[in-house]
Amino acid sequence: MRHDPNAAQPLSAEPTDTATKAAGQESLAPQKTRIMGRTSYLLAWFGGCVSIGTFTMGSSVVGTLNLLQATLAITIGCFVIGIALALNGAAGYKYGIPFMVQARSAFGFSGTRLPGLVRAVPAIVWYGFQSWIGAGALNMVSATLFGFDNLIFYFIAFQFLQIALSVTGFQGIKWLENIGSAFILASLVYMFYSTTQRYGDELSASLLTMKGSWGMPFWGATMLFLGIYSTMMLNVSDYSREHKEGSGPGLLTTLYAMSILPCTLFMGLIGYMVSEATGVADPIKVFANAVDNTPLLMTTLLFIAFAQVTTNVLNNVVPPTYVLMDTFKLKYRTAAVVVGLLAFATFPWELVKDESAAGLQVFVQTYSAFLGPIFAILVVDYYLIRRRTLDLDKLYDSSGPYRGVNLGAVIATLVGVVAAFSISTVSWYASLLPAGLTYFLLMKYWSPCRRFCD
Repeated sequence: MRHDPNAAQPLSAEPTDTATKAAGQESLAPQKTRIMGRTSYLLAWFGGCVSIGTFTMGSSVVGTLNLLQATLAITIGCFVIGIALALNGAAGYKYGIPFMVQARSAFGFSGTRLPGLVRAVPAIVWYGFQSWIGAGALNMVSATLFGFDNLIFYFIAFQFLQIALSVTGFQGIKWLENIGSAFILASLVYMFYSTTQRYGDELSASLLTMKGSWGMPFWGATMLFLGIYSTMMLNVSDYSREHKEGSGPGLLTTLYAMSILPCTLFMGLIGYMVSEATGVADPIKVFANAVDNTPLLMTTLLFIAFAQVTTNVLNNVVPPTYVLMDTFKLKYRTAAVVVGLLAFATFPWELVKDESAAGLQVFVQTYSAFLGPIFAILVVDYYLIRRRTLDLDKLYDSSGPYRGVNLGAVIATLVGVVAAFSISTVSWYASLLPAGLTYFLLMKYWSPCRRFCD
């Protein structure tokens, strides 16, 4: 039997101690050493799920939903996220395998390049984009407090700082996210308080009394907040394999939902209220222009910068790093450095221009249409085809039954993509059943898929 060289070699090298692991000691092998308890795991997700786009999502529902409906839409979206993460992260949690290994049973060794590409390319693009935003915030703090204004310097320094943090692996991620979550929560509470104090008189009473909608716009809003985390729903096994054993599905769902809910609720409602009060869709611009309130300005800018670090290191480094490890057989630290350098090649200074917004939106809509179908396929494969039982020898045997490409998974993905584009308002939801059902039927009744069922 011939095993995947990148995964098989570290198997014997995995330490037996379940409490410690050296920094940067990551591999595609089944995870023996788990370093995150429940509290640590919750705080890691809390710190890593601060998306600046959540502000914009809150702004986008002004005039469509009242305050109660917006709050419920965010809450429902977060609990759907929690359920989805618990479902797709179960394989990684049980067997200690990363996303790229989990996907082999559904897509095949070569076929995993499709879900890997769908997850890796957006991550690298957002890595560069968010690094530029974070560097811009630091540059503004520097210019305001010290008179030193050099965005290029801060971008290069900021990016190399993130590369240095990312090569420490999950040991570094654990402490960064755990410690950073306190600053993030304090900043959000202060920004929320400042918003209500600053714009309280201008906020329309209709925020509570307007009729709003409980129909498609409401459920579309739940998907807006859900969609921010839809990429992480694919590679959640990369993180769940680090969580110590002993948490059941219900508790895991609660951990995910309650870690994501506070940040999403605060940021979504801040965006909602600021947009209602000022007519400006971007709360960051509003806070940045609050020159009469220097503490608020500094808090906001430092929050922006720090949020880019915690989000990038967890969300935008780990997925493409594991993809490079799987595809090119690189070591973790080498792959992490390559991912950081590739972020420079995304030319984020071009992506932030107003004329680039339309193209960036198309890019997001395109890769998002693939996320729901791939998620559905992975869940159907693990629960209905494999019955929650995986053969690790086959998953690490490149010449075994999972060799090559599973055409059933590719076809099911395309069916889901068509469904997603057909009903764009709730595209993620709309893609699940067509993709999942197509995959199940092809696996059961189409002969080219037969060996993947063994």
